[in-house]
Amino acid sequence: MGNNILIVAEEREGTLRKVAYELVTVANAMARELGGAMEACVLGNGVAACADSLAQTGVTQVYCADSPALQHFAPEVFAATLADVIRQAAPAAILFGATGWGKELGARVAAKLDLGVVADCVAFQVEGGTLVFQRPIYAGKAIATVRAKALPVIASMRPNIFPPAPLGDARAPVQAVAVSAVAARSQVIEKVKKEAAAVDLAEAKVVVSGGRGAKSTEGFVPIHELAKILGAAVGASRAAVDAGWIDYSTQVGQTGKTVAPQLYIALGISGAIQHLAGMSSSKVIVAVNKDPDAPIFQAADYGIVADMFDVLPVLNEELKRVLSEK
Repeated sequence: MGNNILIVAEEREGTLRKVAYELVTVANAMARELGGAMEACVLGNGVAACADSLAQTGVTQVYCADSPALQHFAPEVFAATLADVIRQAAPAAILFGATGWGKELGARVAAKLDLGVVADCVAFQVEGGTLVFQRPIYAGKAIATVRAKALPVIASMRPNIFPPAPLGDARAPVQAVAVSAVAARSQVIEKVKKEAAAVDLAEAKVVVSGGRGAKSTEGFVPIHELAKILGAAVGASRAAVDAGWIDYSTQVGQTGKTVAPQLYIALGISGAIQHLAGMSSSKVIVAVNKDPDAPIFQAADYGIVADMFDVLPVLNEELKRVLSEK
């Protein structure tokens, strides 16, 4: 085992997710402290462009498993292929994004290689020759410090915590790797694609979220209008998605997505600790709630104590006017 750090980049339809570039930032700092280098791995079908992008981030080596066998996410095939890469690379740590994809694949690889896993990390340090991670617990009320008993270790890093690494001029070599002969246990018969959101919630610079105060599906109409005006993504609290007013893919919070936009607008959201865990890293938080004691105001930079349905029509019209003048 060496001191190198291996990042496992997540891609979607031939494009790297933003968290892949965030992992490069983490790996760079980690490798510097351990005295090693950064390496990367990408798996999928038609991912040559992804490998090329990774090669421009400052890594020293890119492992690329590109095959029709990886067209659909068959966890057993991906895990077996990645385990072969890890055996070859022998890194000190393997980093995933703390996404559904990363958590699934990281856990399977850990089981295959008998490695420890630290999930949903927000910080790290090197102490006594090993890695020590910080991760939120109890819905973000406390931070746990987790020391790796042995290296190598697998860690998933929370998205939108670290800045994404920029692309440079230098290109690292890309090494093609064979796909494991393990057979997929399932077969994709049909793929039904939902209409994609105009702006990716996890990577949006502005997020407009609605909560229980929206009262219904119709209550999200002016929220969508505001998001369209601002070029923002639409989010929601768990109460809103559980009520069926909006799709679960929009949920922000401990059991949803973690976001860290430049601007987060919370409309009719009380601010339960589980929701705050998913958006408290936002640069500027604006809250609208008719309850002056709502916990969201403790996290907000700007607060309006009013019914969201009184505020939204005025806000939407004023923003249209101001933006049309630019």
